[in-house]
Amino acid sequence: MSRPVPPHESAHLHVTGSAPYVDDLPELAGTLHCALGLSPHAHARIAALDLEAVRAAPGVRAVLTAADIPAVNDCGAVLHDEPILADGEVHYLGQPVFAVIADTREQARHAARLAAVDYAPRPAVLDPLEAHRRQSWVLPPLRLARGDAETALAQAPLQLAGRARVGAQEHFYLEGQIAYAWPTEDGGLHLHSSTQHPSEMQHAVAAMLGVASHRVRVEVRRMGGGFGGKEAQSAVFACIASLAANRLQRPVKLRPDRDDDMLVTGKRHAVHYDWAAGFGADGLLHGVRIDMVLDAGWSADLSGPVATRAVCHVDNAYYLPAADISACCAHTNRQSSTAFRGFGGPQGAFAIERILDDIAYATDLDPLDVRKRNFYAALAGAGRDTTPYGQAVADNVIHTLVAQLEADSDYRARRAQIAAFNAGSPVIRKGLALTPVKFGISFNLSHLNQAGALVHVYTDGSVLVNHGGTEMGQGLNTKVAQVVAHTLGVPLARVRCTATDTGKVANTSATAASSGSDLNGKAAEAAARRIRDRLAAFAAERSGVTAADVVFADDQVQAGAARVPFARLVREAYVARLQLWSDGFYATPGLHWDARTLTGHPFYYFAYGAAVSEVAVDTLTGEWTLLRADLLHDAGRSINPAIDRGQVEGGFMQGLGWLTLEELVWNDEGRLLTHAPSTYKIPAVHDCPPDFRVRLFDNANREDTILRSKAVGEPPLLLAFSVFFAIRDALGSLAGHRVAPPLDAPATPEAILRAADAMREIGGT
Repeated sequence: MSRPVPPHESAHLHVTGSAPYVDDLPELAGTLHCALGLSPHAHARIAALDLEAVRAAPGVRAVLTAADIPAVNDCGAVLHDEPILADGEVHYLGQPVFAVIADTREQARHAARLAAVDYAPRPAVLDPLEAHRRQSWVLPPLRLARGDAETALAQAPLQLAGRARVGAQEHFYLEGQIAYAWPTEDGGLHLHSSTQHPSEMQHAVAAMLGVASHRVRVEVRRMGGGFGGKEAQSAVFACIASLAANRLQRPVKLRPDRDDDMLVTGKRHAVHYDWAAGFGADGLLHGVRIDMVLDAGWSADLSGPVATRAVCHVDNAYYLPAADISACCAHTNRQSSTAFRGFGGPQGAFAIERILDDIAYATDLDPLDVRKRNFYAALAGAGRDTTPYGQAVADNVIHTLVAQLEADSDYRARRAQIAAFNAGSPVIRKGLALTPVKFGISFNLSHLNQAGALVHVYTDGSVLVNHGGTEMGQGLNTKVAQVVAHTLGVPLARVRCTATDTGKVANTSATAASSGSDLNGKAAEAAARRIRDRLAAFAAERSGVTAADVVFADDQVQAGAARVPFARLVREAYVARLQLWSDGFYATPGLHWDARTLTGHPFYYFAYGAAVSEVAVDTLTGEWTLLRADLLHDAGRSINPAIDRGQVEGGFMQGLGWLTLEELVWNDEGRLLTHAPSTYKIPAVHDCPPDFRVRLFDNANREDTILRSKAVGEPPLLLAFSVFFAIRDALGSLAGHRVAPPLDAPATPEAILRAADAMREIGGT
């Protein structure tokens, strides 16, 4: 690829504030605005629904309920268990019950508060462990077993058991949920949706209206962030806006404010763990049992595949000789938990990291040594190289990567320095941790690993690309354009990507599972290659050489002694009636998965990484500071190192927020109390370490990915484990690292202070 590294294709629009998002689009004449009436109860029967005062409010044009949906009242991502508008019963506080359509957004919001609804409250379950005790699950439990874990536990020289928890997380995308729909000719509908899954929005809207999919066109130019929150959760907004537009035959926009957005939409799954481990004095695992209870919320949503990925990532970078892993998705009367960056992978990997950290305390070993001792084998086929679900780890670079980071970060010397510092500092304690990442890349559901693209070459030599992925700030369009430019041998300035559109590339998968560049880049490359091959044959015939001898580079085409500009060859090919556009398709090879046994080859390859974090903790207040972070991440042969570094930095900080700062709180009535920036805290600039060292590990992908790159969207989030365990390390010093600190995530100042008090009591200080 050419250097310098090209910037994000929309960077100049972002920094000047001229990048149009859905709410920035010029409104069509006659546009109406929608607001939602939300349930004030966590679980209740709707005894009576009086909306007359709402209909009579100024500016109101219509009030819609479940009875106004012409066909299917459902927008469930997997199961048909999620009504668009509540029908007779509400299942969480914040569930949409009715929609108000008015001349202005303010009129619609005001009118929505005038409803007189008689609710008959029903018992609500807000504790996932209580739901689990009742065997109340949104889906059947999952269990993955390898070997005889109980015997391995019983016969191991040492045993440990414990409980742990990681909390939920709000997506907090900068652009909130929004949908803007208008009717088109002959019963059609055009929808602008801030969604990661345009095809799913198309299908949900078509099913709701009872029309064929070809009558619904969904367009997505860009999102102001998604993080998984706009994969399935955007459906209710898309459907309601579309229902109103279809019913009134007017353009309708639905943009909830941040409070309503957070009350309506789902979060990352919180997880409770019960675990047991058997191991030797050297820290080597003999067997583990891990039972996970995920808070799924009120509907299935994507909890099934999230739980599956959690189960498949419990091993992280470690060989588990005997394992018994289960996951249950508890049915509670809260927002339906959904996809979030990592999609269950972080929750699964957290379990084994917590176990190995506790083993380090129990054996008085350095936690890094315990981790390294349990790594998968460096060489495939040497034993200790197969995951619990049966996939061989054939591309393992974790030994080399961690060794490089350990040396470059001066890990050993800094541990000694921190021990000396802590010995003379009774209040401020420092901690250090190095944690690895192995993350599987592909959708667990094999058929989703496909993508399509269209490439048009115009007679002036410019190139237009359309693909099925969505741009949410992660630089997907930039990478796809780079791939096409590289394939055709033209400058990047010649290539432009257009908005994702179900009317151009059909049946697309969600832009998720870190697969956007892998899938859509390959599809675009396939389309560009077909055009290049046609042009090569055309040039070869004129020059008397073979097509294989034609070279496309530096905006020129070399065919034997003839060298012509790319644009000139294109014009001549057009005159010769050569097809200058093509479609491309890609399906990831070699994937298979048995959902019944939870075994197979679900991932095309693994992405690796590691991080070292150093923290300082005030043990009297629970406040802490990240002093330094060293990140080394495997992006394969990076297509765009600048974008990939940004993804590593952003993923790390978002993971830091999940594990330390971001705490979601519900009251006893099921009301989300942290539903605005005033009460829900995400990382800010001052939370970034003053010494932040981020590098990419040079490691060409052994699989035939696009330009041998690797996915880099989700895996870096797990690098933030190093921050959590560094805080734990600092607290452990209060009792001489003899006892593992009782700290769960998020490690808020309050949680840290409670753990510090407990450790002081143990340590006698």
